[in-house]
Amino acid sequence: MSTVFDCRDQEQILAGMRHARQAIARGELVVLPTDTVYGIAADAFSPSAVRRLLEAKGRGRDMPPPVLVASQDMMGALVEEVPEAVQKLIDAFWPGGLTIVLPAQQSLSWDLGDTLGTVAVRMPDRRVALELIAETGPLAVSSANLTGREAAIIASDAQEMLGESVAVYLEEGYSENGIPSTIVDATSLVGAGEDETATVRILREGAVTREQLEDVLGELLEPAEKPGDVVADEADGGGSPAVEE
Repeated sequence: MSTVFDCRDQEQILAGMRHARQAIARGELVVLPTDTVYGIAADAFSPSAVRRLLEAKGRGRDMPPPVLVASQDMMGALVEEVPEAVQKLIDAFWPGGLTIVLPAQQSLSWDLGDTLGTVAVRMPDRRVALELIAETGPLAVSSANLTGREAAIIASDAQEMLGESVAVYLEEGYSENGIPSTIVDATSLVGAGEDETATVRILREGAVTREQLEDVLGELLEPAEKPGDVVADEADGGGSPAVEE
């Protein structure tokens, strides 16, 4: 049976975090607040837990979840390389609403789905999420909703959609803005050297605007897509080219 904890209550947050850690360790799912929308989380290194996450949402392996981290060091252990331009993005927008797609470390033993060898990584700007990730390690986190439904901006909305497929719901009120993260693909920068064709591509505009990205990246940001082009669906990232929150 699912349990809901109100993390705005000091007594409940302690119990909620403990139950959430235990659920993640058992390969179960947890709904948690982030600075964008509520997310449904699983142990990123448990293929069965990730599969359970995708099934709860009604998703397939072609829409792999992103991975949330609690620090830059944690991110560095997941990706092949952090190019200089990506470090500038991290310095400017982390923690916050920017998901970055990079080649994953080939030595990692995990299965997030059909990622094409990449991983989408974000550091959220929400205390509950950061503290949980710091204790559990990287979490595969997708938006807390069923496919085709709006992303949840409060835990009760997530519970209405996901029900008993989730073991623990961490409630912390409404999301700050309810806007999913911006997703950028920086894979072409890895190993590019002096290659002038290497750019950062926006897969989905969200919490971080194109103008903000241009201020940091300048000409390294790929020109805007033509009107009507669709490069990503709802939520916070995933493998490239398919992305999902």
